[in-house]
Amino acid sequence: MNDDQPAVIDATLSLLDHHYHSFYSVADVARRTRHPVPMDTRGWSQIIVSVLTGINGIERKKGADLADGSDVKGANTWEAIDTPRFNGVIKSGTHANYSDSMAYLDDTPYLFFVLWDIDGARRHRCRIWVVQPPVDPKFRAMCASWYEARAAGDITSTNFQLHPPRGQDNNIISNSYGTLVYPLLFGAVRIDERYVRQHYSRHALDRGRCQAP
Repeated sequence: MNDDQPAVIDATLSLLDHHYHSFYSVADVARRTRHPVPMDTRGWSQIIVSVLTGINGIERKKGADLADGSDVKGANTWEAIDTPRFNGVIKSGTHANYSDSMAYLDDTPYLFFVLWDIDGARRHRCRIWVVQPPVDPKFRAMCASWYEARAAGDITSTNFQLHPPRGQDNNIISNSYGTLVYPLLFGAVRIDERYVRQHYSRHALDRGRCQAP
């Protein structure tokens, strides 16, 4: 695959600029009235992944986030009043046939993780990591350990969370069952009133694998 896709990158950066303006157009009012900024991080994260990868959503249907069966997880630290995490990363505690089973990973081509944060230079940033659950051995081992702990009753939560590198310049995403370096698909930072690409590797979609830190 050719990582040089100017039309795709331009469309992605344009959407990031639109997201920034949409967010901060209401941020001042939200602060004055002491409310969270009304922004759909889940929806925006799904749309940005579709623009970047060409994998569309499923319109208003229930199921996976993307048409190929992939899922998208988003977290946003901007104006956050809590600690944003990637929530519900793998299926658990639902009525789906593959809930609490590695079958979910077998049937999910990609998991995308979108983080909107601010870097050390106080610049707004967006990064997107990608995992291939059917074939990534370290990610699968982490998930299997968590499922085993649930089956044994060691944990009761149905929320498999991952902690993103908020404000950090690395690709380490962690929880109690695994700290891994995730394949970075895309990264952009806002400089001089517009987003600028920092990283893009489409090869992450077919060659990327989680690594030990």
